[in-house]
Amino acid sequence: VARRLSLRKHPECHSMAGGKAIEHLAQTGNQELLTFRLPMQQYRNCDFSFSGLQNLVNNAIAQKEKEEGIQEGEILSCVKDVAAAVQHAVAVHIIQRTYRAMLFCIKNSILPSKNATLVVSGGVASNQYIRKVLQNLADANDFALLCPPPRLCTDNGVMIAWNGIERLRAGLGVLHSTAGIRYEPR
Repeated sequence: VARRLSLRKHPECHSMAGGKAIEHLAQTGNQELLTFRLPMQQYRNCDFSFSGLQNLVNNAIAQKEKEEGIQEGEILSCVKDVAAAVQHAVAVHIIQRTYRAMLFCIKNSILPSKNATLVVSGGVASNQYIRKVLQNLADANDFALLCPPPRLCTDNGVMIAWNGIERLRAGLGVLHSTAGIRYEPR
């Protein structure tokens, strides 16, 4: 979304990463001026997907560019409102799916009945708006919320690689031979 909105050209965001730029602009935007249908509402599972939302946002941006008579790559006058609406839609999607996962875990006795903890990490955990709504969700369901400090909320790929390094060093879950393993492309 940040790339599609050309936020690198925005004077307040030129040196920010995309997610940080969205969060920054959303602070002064009006999330109610645009409404995005939430993804995967027809599925009663715990999966996340943002591709449908991405398509809706791209179409809305194209429509706004047309209305404002600007070319793709120029900054929309309503860029802060788009950022706020997108951030809100992402947060609500995360909350709904996380809440469903929490209920599933409780119902199936996967989590302890007392002192359950919701851990959120990765880039999304650096967003203070999303952290706040997750904190509200955790509080409402008697869960503790654990998030690393924002400076440690990096790309999930980096965290997965680091976890792999630590597991390799500890000799945990290390596969020494691939004999007998079948790989199937999706």
